[in-house]
Amino acid sequence: MEKEQYVLGIDYGTDSVRAVLVDAMTGSEITSAVAYYPRWAEGRYCDPSKSMFRQHPLDYVEGLETAVKQALAGLPGAGEKVAGIGIDTTGSTPCATDAAGRPLALTEAFKDNPNAMFVLWKDHTGVAEAEEINHYARTWGGTDYTKYEGGIYSAEWFWSKILHVLRADPQIRNAAHSWAEHCDWLPALLTGTEAGVKRSRCAAGHKAMWHEEWGGLPPERFLEGLDPVLKSLRDRLYTVTYTSDQKAGGLTTSWAARLGLRPGTAVAVGAFDAHMGAVGGQITPSALVKIMGTSTCDVMVAPYEVIGKKLIKGICGQVDGSVIPGMIGLEAGQSAYGDVYAWFKRMLSWPLEELTETSMIDRATGEKLRQQIEDGILRKLSEEAARIPCQETHLVALDWLNGRRTPDADQTLKGAILGLTLGATAPEVYRALVEATAFGARAIADRFRAEGVAIDQVIALGGIAKKNEFVMQVASDVMNMPIKVVSSDQACALGAAMFGAVAAGVYGDIQEAQTRMGGGFSQTFMPGLERAREYQKLYGDYLRFGTEIAGHLRDL
Repeated sequence: MEKEQYVLGIDYGTDSVRAVLVDAMTGSEITSAVAYYPRWAEGRYCDPSKSMFRQHPLDYVEGLETAVKQALAGLPGAGEKVAGIGIDTTGSTPCATDAAGRPLALTEAFKDNPNAMFVLWKDHTGVAEAEEINHYARTWGGTDYTKYEGGIYSAEWFWSKILHVLRADPQIRNAAHSWAEHCDWLPALLTGTEAGVKRSRCAAGHKAMWHEEWGGLPPERFLEGLDPVLKSLRDRLYTVTYTSDQKAGGLTTSWAARLGLRPGTAVAVGAFDAHMGAVGGQITPSALVKIMGTSTCDVMVAPYEVIGKKLIKGICGQVDGSVIPGMIGLEAGQSAYGDVYAWFKRMLSWPLEELTETSMIDRATGEKLRQQIEDGILRKLSEEAARIPCQETHLVALDWLNGRRTPDADQTLKGAILGLTLGATAPEVYRALVEATAFGARAIADRFRAEGVAIDQVIALGGIAKKNEFVMQVASDVMNMPIKVVSSDQACALGAAMFGAVAAGVYGDIQEAQTRMGGGFSQTFMPGLERAREYQKLYGDYLRFGTEIAGHLRDL
């Protein structure tokens, strides 16, 4: 083993890709760099009014090259000492591919067709298709293939998105040979194995109804019965899947030259960001790891003997080896968390954007003033909301502004606020929204417990966990549990680096990599006894409000 040995963790987020160079012996994060997706930043290929969010593969490719080069530039010569690469991405984010495994958007004929691009995790254009999948799975007369997916298939997942695109675009239907998740395609691209990509157990099990019980993906007769446009697609997809401690292949000579790394550098099989983030956050059995950003993903692992033959209802899947090989990975989450606060900020910022033209100051000064005010809105709201007793607002909000992911996925739901008066203030409304997101988190924990999965600690990571103490304190009070915040600012990339280290043979398994490379915790939020009692009452109001109004929200 070399004295100095590094691994690269590549973390693909919604807006950017981050490359983190990690010391394989200690887990220290040496350098990092971020590259934003230029086409995505311009809003190209998206239509928020239709919940359509697509990303061009060139954003991913160009971003990767930029981020890795910049990260390596921070430590000259480091590229020669990189042993392995791990890659995580958002998901489910599939794309139509040709027979060579190339995304159709990288061909001349489809370079500007959104249906030929990656369908981002938060794209909800497949809501109707998800409803059809759920109905058909329960009524077709055979196995319910959603049973290991929590019993409810989501519009955010693989088959809903594929079915929607194939129905909507005959040209894509005729040209698509197969489909690949983002987390499958990137490792294949780097290793030259696009035509024979090793498919992620994480993505396949949680989003594509893959399970060993029925020999892989749902059978042809189920898929064709759902819609004839799916006929013969199963044979062009996959049967075998791989956990992320496995090697997808070695870095090709051309990509090694582009990135400044050694040819043959080990590249791990990919997985979703939250699952690798949970590993970077030092997940263990009975720990609920919350990856808190624009949305949340809540991840747990459980030994086989704990799960047995239980089917955990209303979550986003239970999959053998999706997080840590040798354990069952459990996923849940909220479709909007930080996005709820961002929406409220945009509402309050609208006058600033529309009315900054004034003769009192020049345009440049006006723009700086607007930006300064916008940057401080959430900070000031948090400060003021923290001063309001939790029962004083008399407001109850629902956090379903982007639908509900867990428990019981339903992308047709919408948000609501109960109890508004002419006296309601912006900090009070903001506090109600923060409480709503915390109540949504509590509902997930309660569902796990109701299904027999114990939770003895809560771990948080991500931007919100590190930056907003008010939000974290409310979450701790509502859940009535301590919440430990992971020290690393880049836990998803750190988790990816751990998998890269195992794939490269630096460590024998992911638990050893966690022990050697884990960075511990920086802070613990403790619940207040009185606040926890008050929130128990408000949580009951939240549940009753949601039950009573859900049907009306679906019809809006």
